[in-house]
Amino acid sequence: MTSHDGTLRVLSTSDLSGIDISLADVVETVEGAYRTLHAGRSDNPRKLTVKPEDGHSVSYAMLGRDGTRDVVAVKTSYKHGLDKSRDQQHYYTTLTLYDDVTGLPVAMMDCSRVGSLRTPAVSALIARECARPGARSALVIGTGTQGRLALPFLLTTLPGLERLMVFGTHTEGIATVRDQLRAHFPDRDVEIVTDVRAAASDADVIVATAGAHTPAAVDSAWLKPGALSVLVGHGLAPSTLHRADRVIATSEAQMHVTGTDMADAEGELPAVDAEFPPVLAGLTAGRHHAEERIFAYNSGLVVTDIALGHRFAQLAIARNLGTEVALWK
Repeated sequence: MTSHDGTLRVLSTSDLSGIDISLADVVETVEGAYRTLHAGRSDNPRKLTVKPEDGHSVSYAMLGRDGTRDVVAVKTSYKHGLDKSRDQQHYYTTLTLYDDVTGLPVAMMDCSRVGSLRTPAVSALIARECARPGARSALVIGTGTQGRLALPFLLTTLPGLERLMVFGTHTEGIATVRDQLRAHFPDRDVEIVTDVRAAASDADVIVATAGAHTPAAVDSAWLKPGALSVLVGHGLAPSTLHRADRVIATSEAQMHVTGTDMADAEGELPAVDAEFPPVLAGLTAGRHHAEERIFAYNSGLVVTDIALGHRFAQLAIARNLGTEVALWK
């Protein structure tokens, strides 16, 4: 499924948008990437970051290797306009895959759909492993790219959830959250909440995906015993991290790169009690007891992008999607 020598298959946003993939398939692919990483068969170096002094943009570069798929990949991410409203921001992300057996390129793709699926799938896996037994209520903060599929993925790994809540400030985003939930779970609906404190105090699972301008800032004092708080973007106050009974991170190193807004007055972040790969592998407990308040930092690992991107490339190439570009000729 590699490109010919000297050419590169480019998969655009529209190429990938028409590919059907189930939530369960995404969860299985992402979980497999974590397990392979924990087994020592994949490589996930620390990401590189560039950010100007005024903070108007941020750029990341990530390199990794998937030991199960024998694929090497480079992901780039660039976001501009962080000082502006969401509709004025620009975001571009790409993933370039190489077959480490043949030595040939597989594809270069827009990575936005991969990221929009991978991140909520990871949050859902964290919830499966770290939510209190019998968790019944979930609150999603934010209705952007990462918030729109958060509830469908949570229901995929925690089908016992009964009360589903969302807080958002964008009417279009709230409508999309509702549409996405009904598309995957036609018999379920979401409760739109305006009182974040009341909603958070009732939630067994909170997934904060909002942008930097969100008015939401859930404080640790609002959380019920046993609550799990998962931070993807914004929406949680630093106290949820610093006063947590247990701290889990997908990567402690990445948390120290991208989680600086959660630092205390001295600019410090607390130690992580466990990283998520060994939790998923069953070697470390996600939770010790039902009353534990847990904070989880979901920064995403490039090996999950590689696995899911490769899965999309397989599906796309099987349908002969994409454009062959003679990049090296």
